[in-house]
Amino acid sequence: MTPDSLLQFCLSLPQATETFPFGEETSVFKTSGNDKIFALSSLDKEPLSVSLKCDPQDSIALREEYPQITPGYHLNKRHWITIELDGAVPDDLVEALIRGSHALVRPKTPKIPRQPGKS
Repeated sequence: MTPDSLLQFCLSLPQATETFPFGEETSVFKTSGNDKIFALSSLDKEPLSVSLKCDPQDSIALREEYPQITPGYHLNKRHWITIELDGAVPDDLVEALIRGSHALVRPKTPKIPRQPGKS
């Protein structure tokens, strides 16, 4: 995964925005509906990496399988992972993890109440 493909993929998700609250060197991807972070990356830094929100149980299994996946760098180690994007972790898995991170923080759509007498 390249910096450009990472950027484009993150921004392709619903309500995704790129912000720079920690300085120009760190891209922070948030959902515009609730302003919650789902990914962080220093796109100009080598080696390229991305930090993502992750279910704690899933993160344990991922870290056991891939040495390139570590607890979140400067983040809550229980709920965040950092992936070094050196090609060892398949791009489709990285994309699935980005989607999962986005799903964990995206605004929930309110349920439409049922009208009485309709099923």
